[in-house]
Amino acid sequence: MKPIIKQLIIFFFIISVTCLNINAQDNNTYFLHTVEKGQSLYSISSMYKVPIDDIVKLNPGSADKIRIGTQLRIPQLHATNSSTDTYHTIIAGETLYRLSVQYGVSVKAICEANPGLSTENFKTGEVIRIPSNANSSQVITTITEPQNNVSQNKPLSPCKDMHKVERRETLYSISRKYGITEEELLEANPELVKGLKKGKFVCIPYPKSQSAQSQSASGPSDKELFQANKQQAEKYNTIKAALMLPLLQDKRMVEYYEGFLIAIDSLKRTGVSIDLHVYNLDESASTLNKILANSAMKQMNIIFGPAQSAHTKTLATFAKENNISLVIPFSSREDEVFTNPYVYLINTPQSYLYSEVYDHFVRQFRNSNVIFLDSGNAEKNKMSFIDGLKQELKQKNISYRALPETASVEGLKGALAEGKDNIFIPTSGSDATLIRIFPNLKLLIRENPEYNIHLFGYPEWQTYTNDHLDDFFELDTYFYSSFYTNNLLPAAVEFKETYHKWYGKAMENSYPKYGMLGFDTAFFFLKGLSLYGSELDENVSKINVRPIQTGFNFQRVNNWGGFINKKVFFVRFSKNFELVKLDFE
Repeated sequence: MKPIIKQLIIFFFIISVTCLNINAQDNNTYFLHTVEKGQSLYSISSMYKVPIDDIVKLNPGSADKIRIGTQLRIPQLHATNSSTDTYHTIIAGETLYRLSVQYGVSVKAICEANPGLSTENFKTGEVIRIPSNANSSQVITTITEPQNNVSQNKPLSPCKDMHKVERRETLYSISRKYGITEEELLEANPELVKGLKKGKFVCIPYPKSQSAQSQSASGPSDKELFQANKQQAEKYNTIKAALMLPLLQDKRMVEYYEGFLIAIDSLKRTGVSIDLHVYNLDESASTLNKILANSAMKQMNIIFGPAQSAHTKTLATFAKENNISLVIPFSSREDEVFTNPYVYLINTPQSYLYSEVYDHFVRQFRNSNVIFLDSGNAEKNKMSFIDGLKQELKQKNISYRALPETASVEGLKGALAEGKDNIFIPTSGSDATLIRIFPNLKLLIRENPEYNIHLFGYPEWQTYTNDHLDDFFELDTYFYSSFYTNNLLPAAVEFKETYHKWYGKAMENSYPKYGMLGFDTAFFFLKGLSLYGSELDENVSKINVRPIQTGFNFQRVNNWGGFINKKVFFVRFSKNFELVKLDFE
């Protein structure tokens, strides 16, 4: 074969493969996800079980930064069998009844697949899960489905097409091109009110007229359907709870259990009946399976644990199959919370935690000048926190700069701004860093009393309080945390006395204090179950207790997933020697 012919064959083969890849990519279906506060590519990929790389391919630039309110295209994954659920982004004019008809599933099945869905949040842009294995016989008898069921022609995306904006195009020209109104185009792409940008992809929705023709009957209202499919509430005369922790392997877990028992005693004094089952759960999978094989476990109303992430998936699956709430007290990286509605995560995932801190920071320090003190070898998570804070400050037009932590007093003074809160933030939370930066910062304050100067830092600083209390007060120090207590709080003093009386010892000096964590989580959830029974999820925000150390503010991560705790405090050691816990609620 002549070289030129061989080269042409190779060339056309490459072109053919490229075209096939392009066509395959074009044929992939997707839905739209609107980025919410605290979400990251990791959390979004976890909730939809889609690889991050696949999301980035559909959304160029998302690997660098995703912003709140941005719409991401998420690939709709479909297996060869019918076991894969579909995700649907609600578009303007859609109703629960219409979706039931469109996908050929019962309203009850949709509600069960989305326990976080309600009349209030059934709105344009909300993503819901459409179950694939729904039983059509579950449809409420008062609903009559039209004979021309549109499920055979159901769109896998709310977008009929995606249009790449060309130069000089307008809302009018694009809407006319696709036979829709400008209003319909704006409803599908709310961000277009800010204008069109060349190269941006916009969603072309299905015309409302087409939707109206395909569904001749409007059906019952969303409010009627949600009410009709609401589960019957059940009150618990006796709360059945299980505690599953490595009690024989980790003394911190013993302290947690000890605090847990004090909470149960307090609740029983108020008339709450609790049946507690305690299991030592080591690292062995066989131990967990043996515990779960116990018939009593299926009767539990709530389970606390595990401490080992290796057990989370098995235990979460068991909880979901048996309608049992699962409270995970320790780890913050448990992906099950994104897909399992029965999971409660006490320790806030990093991206959600940082997002809350940023919000509180810019509210507390609206008129500020931020100076980062670079240690040169900051921990990875601290740099992640600081990079995100810098982006937030830039967006809010708050000035900031960076200095080495070894900067002289004169160098520090040169970074100050008159009439503003000058806030120094080290890039490391270590005790050694504090020891290095304290001398020059204190000299700066003493020599320049006319400036407002503060130090801002990290949760672990509370473990250094005894060593640096005077320094914290002099530097008007703040730090953020989801867990906090101090010896000046009457509830903390009372608990420590009770703990010592019960067990003849003091709690470990740790962050958080596990005895208090055990008390707070037990009291919060068991009190909630005593008040609301099977409707705990719907009423978790109404549980009014005063924790000793742990803040609680649970919110669902999506309509089909579980709850994460978004509570964050700022703790301030003021120059007036006052210790203030800023709650932001």
